[in-house]
Amino acid sequence: MSNTTIIERPPAGDDLPYVVRLAIPNKGRISIPILELMEKSGLHLLDAGERRLISRTPDPHIEVLFARPIDIPEYVATGAADMGITGHDMVAERGVQVDELLDLQFGSATLVLAVQEGSPAHSVNDLRDAKIATEFPGIAQSFFAEKNIPVHIVQVGGACEATPYLGIADAIIDLSSSGDTLRSNRLRMISEVMKTSTVVIANRDARAAKSEKVEEIVLALESVIRARGQCYLMMNVRRACLPDVKRVLPGLSGPTVMEVAASEDLVAVHAVVSEDRVYRLINLLKRAGARDILVMSIERMIR
Repeated sequence: MSNTTIIERPPAGDDLPYVVRLAIPNKGRISIPILELMEKSGLHLLDAGERRLISRTPDPHIEVLFARPIDIPEYVATGAADMGITGHDMVAERGVQVDELLDLQFGSATLVLAVQEGSPAHSVNDLRDAKIATEFPGIAQSFFAEKNIPVHIVQVGGACEATPYLGIADAIIDLSSSGDTLRSNRLRMISEVMKTSTVVIANRDARAAKSEKVEEIVLALESVIRARGQCYLMMNVRRACLPDVKRVLPGLSGPTVMEVAASEDLVAVHAVVSEDRVYRLINLLKRAGARDILVMSIERMIR
């Protein structure tokens, strides 16, 4: 299967007087998807195998800083980094002033309040003066303060789900993706605290002063996100069959029809469609009169 990029943007010039520093996680559940996203967007790391804290990219005006996910919002807010990629939960936990520019649509999870299955607590109000174990003390404090419920926050660095069983806490606030970890530790959710996913953030001053590169980085990452789940169809169609093919063929803005130089009777039809529709669509197109059908993956797509 071939790859194609739709509407590629020309590279920026090399005369910019600044460098944009992008902070990304050095480890954790979202670090590998972030590296894969950067690779596909053209921002691959030139020093990736040298375990550096700062790595170069093919663009001399963009460098990458490796940091703990929880520290990235602080680095961006203070200007140590101009941009960052981390979880929305990390931004909320730090409570810093940064701009969230793009939701990358992966690393999704829910921060939940949970208790042991046999706990008498069935709502947030039942946890007045309770001990709450969490890796997110800032979010936890804000959550209960908004509800005017006094609690005692127990900050832990991991294995949060074990604390009720060990008698360390009455409840926990922790991330949950599917709920399996809660169930396996005999915990039940009593409230959703917040939803989170991986986001691109920027320092507000840098966003204004270095807007050209900031926008370019966001566009590169967004183009990969837009292309997910999409594929590019190309086919030849006899002019007489074109109306039937158009009725069958969906697309972002409808199919594109072009002349075929070697034939007066054929036209080339191109369209972007969802991957989950391709299986059935190919058969319908064939019946409608399409032939020489090619299905191509899309690496980047810019509107």
